[in-house]
Amino acid sequence: MPKNITTEFKRECAELVLTHGYKHKDAAAAMGVGLSSIQRWVTQYKQEQSGVTPKASALTAEQQRIQALEKQVKQLQSDNELLKKASAFFAMEMNKNK
Repeated sequence: MPKNITTEFKRECAELVLTHGYKHKDAAAAMGVGLSSIQRWVTQYKQEQSGVTPKASALTAEQQRIQALEKQVKQLQSDNELLKKASAFFAMEMNKNK
């Protein structure tokens, strides 16, 4: 089994089953990975195609984009909270100096 398994590799494995009609065990043997890995990637790929965003690294481009946007939103929310706290702090400091 390859040491560094990329999302592209996982997607290719899933597509062997879903697009090319391989049986799970045949795809696993052809790609040199375990049967349970193929089963997990096929399940994840199917879920992503139906709109479910995975907790793990996404396999489809659409879900990868959603994950990147969710990460960006989380960072922006964090930045916004920090700015609110800083604004409140400086407002208090300005009121002390009056």
